[in-house]
Amino acid sequence: MLGLYSAIVVISVAIPMTKLLLILSHGGTALLGFALGIYLLPILIEPPAPDLAKAEATLTHPLFTTEFNRQRKDSDALHWGEGQLRIYADAIIFEGNLAPGPDYRLYLAPKFVETEADFLAVKEQSVEIGAVRNFDGFVLSHSPAINAAQYTTAVVWCETFGQFITSGQYRP
Repeated sequence: MLGLYSAIVVISVAIPMTKLLLILSHGGTALLGFALGIYLLPILIEPPAPDLAKAEATLTHPLFTTEFNRQRKDSDALHWGEGQLRIYADAIIFEGNLAPGPDYRLYLAPKFVETEADFLAVKEQSVEIGAVRNFDGFVLSHSPAINAAQYTTAVVWCETFGQFITSGQYRP
């Protein structure tokens, strides 16, 4: 405790109190602005939502369906998804909402996962479908060579921060 007190005394002697307050307030404001920028940038650059009805009109019956919900172990106030995901032979359609964030990817995983650790354990065996750029529904095309029946779970993952967002098991 004496060391901290000594450091404060040295700082207050070397820098006048008004300058110290200015440095702290401006530094805190800059830090807050940076954090808000990380959160808001994906929302600001989000492309227009796809026309889900138009996309589904060209597709036949889905092979699989699943639900994303906020009840996953690693989902929280900033990392969540809720809605219905439909898997077709050459496309995946999500109708619902995701928490905004950067660099989201949709994966198909070989077993059910609901935490970062679970997903990291099977990421090498999972297949990446594509980048998710919309937070209020998306349509992702994929190669017909990807056999969704070889997997059990759809996972939304944030590559930039290695963060689990949500998942839905479409097959036991």
